[in-house]
Amino acid sequence: MINRNILADDFGISQDVIFLFKKAENDIKTMFDYIDEIVEYNQYKVLFNMQKNKLSDIHFNGTTGYGYDDIGRDTIEKIFAGIFGAEDALVRSQIVSGTHAIALCLFSNLRPGDELIFACGEPYDTLKEIIGDNVKSEGSLMDYGISYKKISLQGNGKIDMEALLSSITNATKMVMIQRSKGYDYRQSLFINDINEAIINIKNRNKNIIVFVDNCYGEFTEFNEPTEVGADLIAGSLIKNAGGGIAPTGGYVIGKKELVEKAAYKLYAPGIGKRVGPTLGVNRLILQGLFLAPDIVGNALKGSILISRVMELLGYEVLPKYNNKRTDIVQAVKFNDKNELITFIQGIQEGSPVDSFVAPEPWDMPGYEDKVIMAAGGFIQGSSIELSADAPIRKPYIAYIQGGLSYSQIKLSIMIAVNNMIKKGYVKLNV
Repeated sequence: MINRNILADDFGISQDVIFLFKKAENDIKTMFDYIDEIVEYNQYKVLFNMQKNKLSDIHFNGTTGYGYDDIGRDTIEKIFAGIFGAEDALVRSQIVSGTHAIALCLFSNLRPGDELIFACGEPYDTLKEIIGDNVKSEGSLMDYGISYKKISLQGNGKIDMEALLSSITNATKMVMIQRSKGYDYRQSLFINDINEAIINIKNRNKNIIVFVDNCYGEFTEFNEPTEVGADLIAGSLIKNAGGGIAPTGGYVIGKKELVEKAAYKLYAPGIGKRVGPTLGVNRLILQGLFLAPDIVGNALKGSILISRVMELLGYEVLPKYNNKRTDIVQAVKFNDKNELITFIQGIQEGSPVDSFVAPEPWDMPGYEDKVIMAAGGFIQGSSIELSADAPIRKPYIAYIQGGLSYSQIKLSIMIAVNNMIKKGYVKLNV
């Protein structure tokens, strides 16, 4: 039987687009070798810690009610702590998002009169609600008498260490570093950048808590922030660390006393980590963690492809295809909002779930502008599955992340480019 050209016959992709992608894939082959090294290293790290903690199928069972004596949950937290090179971990299905995990870290370890310094310029929209930064938010940090400063990044996207260190006062309790770019068109911060910042902050005052928002960054490099001195990190299990299998959840990892405070905030003082029913999700969290390094590798390869294809079409991209990466987020800058919307809708059209739905910009809770989001995944809001979103404001930038399957990422971008050609936004010279 002769194989059909399934891309052309079933998806209506033009031969010119297929040729464009072949050229792009030829350009990016050498970058894939480096990604494979990272995947292999992190896979061994996960395996070692599962074996070290004698993971068994007994740990897959869940608990109900209070969740006392859940050996599966306790083993999961030991495994996470080991992988991330930390003293302790809080990994719970009751943490519903990365924003929730971040809020736990901030509210549990800061007190009235303390000062928080945000070292990465403008916080992203949902974080502003937590801080109370130019937002009247009931129950924000500032509402509780916690003061706040933000330090602009340098022009090259790096932390302005001189400005940061000079802003530290006796009231400064915590410095927060955002690893990924969020909705900011800048280079994300590498582990080496974070390590350098930690050394400088600790030399200034060793008692300052260095807290890193690790969302989108897990398993993209050989080390995690806690392995280079971060006191506390937080993230979501429906991003990298859940491997597309964990149905919900988040984590707080770091020094034992800081993690314990977060557990007290999540549940109740004096109770903390001793409660928390797992309701049958232990196996999903563990299996997702096992798959995570490889899944993150697929997402990284997909983001490299997106970068090269869109660059060949004349768009500004960040990072470029031949740059090293420290998160799974790829930014593409468009000329106008209609072009941006067409691209996002194309990503949705290439999804396994809700491919027939055309997303439109809407007033998403916690965001200052209307947001359009493609998210045709199996888990609601999962951004380790392929998703693309953008605030509808100038400059018109789409932020694409995730992808469990490289082939699906490739197909989605093909459909998006094909649709943009049909609408006359781009022309191919192949």
